[in-house]
Amino acid sequence: MLGFNDIHEECGIFGVFGHPEASNLTYLGLYALQHRGQEGAGICSSDGKTLYIEKGIGHVSEVFYEKRIKRLPGDIAIGHNRYSTAGGSALKNVQPIMVNFALGALAIAHNGNLTNANALRRRLESDGAIFQSSSDSEVIIHLIARLRASSAEEKIIRAVNEIRGAFSLLIMRENELIAVRDSYGVRPMCLGSYNDAYVIASETCAFDLIGATYIRDIEPGEMLTIDRNGLHSFKAIKSTRRAHCVFEFIYFARPDSNIFDGINVHDIRKELGKQLARESNTEADVVIPVPDSGVMATIGYANESGIPFDFGLVRNHYVGRTFLEPKQNIRHFGVKIKLNPIKSLIMGKRVIVMDDSIVRGTTSKKIVKMLRETAMAKEVHMKISAPCTISPCFYGIDTPTRTELIASTHVVEEIRKYITADSLSYLSLEGLKLAVPNPEDYCYACFNNKYPIALQDMEDVDYAQMELFFA
Repeated sequence: MLGFNDIHEECGIFGVFGHPEASNLTYLGLYALQHRGQEGAGICSSDGKTLYIEKGIGHVSEVFYEKRIKRLPGDIAIGHNRYSTAGGSALKNVQPIMVNFALGALAIAHNGNLTNANALRRRLESDGAIFQSSSDSEVIIHLIARLRASSAEEKIIRAVNEIRGAFSLLIMRENELIAVRDSYGVRPMCLGSYNDAYVIASETCAFDLIGATYIRDIEPGEMLTIDRNGLHSFKAIKSTRRAHCVFEFIYFARPDSNIFDGINVHDIRKELGKQLARESNTEADVVIPVPDSGVMATIGYANESGIPFDFGLVRNHYVGRTFLEPKQNIRHFGVKIKLNPIKSLIMGKRVIVMDDSIVRGTTSKKIVKMLRETAMAKEVHMKISAPCTISPCFYGIDTPTRTELIASTHVVEEIRKYITADSLSYLSLEGLKLAVPNPEDYCYACFNNKYPIALQDMEDVDYAQMELFFA
């Protein structure tokens, strides 16, 4: 759960090529990816001659209705769910972003975060570029428009070799859909088919909703173009190593999705719980999850430890994911609105409560207090199915600053005292690596402070405290 305000997903993208109901399919795809961003949503479509765009603030179902979708004709479309990792929560920052330039119209949707956006923006502005938003995605648009090349595809290849950081891009022209993924493959991105059409999405759960078939992942460093002649793959960026975001498995991706070359999220989360039980088994009467993202790991823990599993905390799903709105004034009541304990299950028992992370510690403290004082638990033991989060993410996740991360300045025993739990255990970094296939292919920077991609202009970086690892 990560608290109701602590770490937020970056964005979700979805694209369709070659289907007469492209905008409707994109709406459904964004609906399936709603967990990746709740601030705003947008869809851009093409009828082969003109690009059409509609976007707004709010959830997908709030932004789009039948009449609005009808204003998006054509058999090509791209869509975007936004959570602001860079640029803030204004309508002008909602994607896709659409422009007209010398080679025609172009729209872009971006999942991730650039680590050299500020430097590129300053350079572009000094060359006369005028920015309409504060989103780093607009930097990519200006690069594509200004770089000299004989074709749009060559412009895009040159542009993506100038940007640094994490990016999964969907770019649409009048008769073409282009997907590009950074050379590290930080964020998930996959290709599928739907009848005679092609679809691209951040996660396979979007394919499942519309009945599409997964084909493969977009490879790190790949540019895939789809036009009337079919698929064309290019190695746009040299790829030396992979650095998939391991937090996609821990929290961000939907458990029914397969990501990073077909690995099921649900299976990994159960394995995280099993590994934690092997490392830290505690005598208890019941083990309960913090819903919803803690459920699978808790099942794994219960299966491995033999301690009975139950749902001791009930989540109010009708509140909506208000914790993903970047507002400070809702923090003081977020837990009480979202969760309530089942007193008859908890009273007088030794309880293990499992979550997927502790960020600031305030939410965990309130949960422990609720279980102890409201539900009258005899003991409350907190287990975390991930290592201590000690460093912020600069690759497309909106995380607190380093000083706000409680584990960056406190040892585990100090955190335990702060949240008032009887015991506190984290999964070790070594245990996390045992739970994922090909552990060398992941980024663990939030756990070990070792960043695989240079952070050229991040304002919150304390370079004296971090390590940069380059393959």
